[in-house]
Amino acid sequence: MSDGNNIADLGAASRRLIRGCAHAALGTSLEGRAYVSLVATACDMDASPLLLLSDLAQHTKNLAAEPQLSLLFEDTAGFPDPLAGPRLTLLGRAEPCSDARALARFTARHPSAASYAGFADFGLYRVAMERGHLVAGFGRINWIEAADLRFAAEAAALADAEADIIDHMNRDHADALDLYATRLLGRQGAGWRMTGIDPEGLDLRRAMEVGGETARLDFSAPVLSPAAARQALVSLAERARGIPGA
Repeated sequence: MSDGNNIADLGAASRRLIRGCAHAALGTSLEGRAYVSLVATACDMDASPLLLLSDLAQHTKNLAAEPQLSLLFEDTAGFPDPLAGPRLTLLGRAEPCSDARALARFTARHPSAASYAGFADFGLYRVAMERGHLVAGFGRINWIEAADLRFAAEAAALADAEADIIDHMNRDHADALDLYATRLLGRQGAGWRMTGIDPEGLDLRRAMEVGGETARLDFSAPVLSPAAARQALVSLAERARGIPGA
């Protein structure tokens, strides 16, 4: 039920939460009882969550027996009442993923994971999204189906070029990345780097070690190709330069 809201907007709002969160609460079944744990997350181009899990972890053992899961994504920091903030409970199924590109997306978002991502007892999982329960604020509560949760447009060209775009921006346009963070997002400090780009925005990180600060910058319209990405990045830089510095 959409409660009169535009379902496409609700899907986009859900994806913003998935793409913007670096961690989520993972719910699995332990012999029929709810087992909840904290996990690091990234996501694929279509916003399907990615999880890098140890075979030794209890939640991974639970998923081996029952791959159905739930993930809670939330952005409630800064709300006097956290229950007034947006959150998404995502229902889906964990599927083993051997895609090297997807693993690279995960380790770019979580640099510390690169040290153990290749271990035999760690595995990457892609979450096949089935339904989402979005609480966007008081009285704004909706169920959203899988087709509306996923970003549906074809973005293979952007996915193929992602590594080159990231390398180019970090090597040649570090000043623009700092402007994105400080003037468009109101963050502090220099040294921001791009860690990912997808059709709906880009991911930034300052300080690559554990505990580094992350940020998400959304595009005003979907970007599906390297040429479109270049145009969007140039436009963002021009907009940032037009905003007076602090």
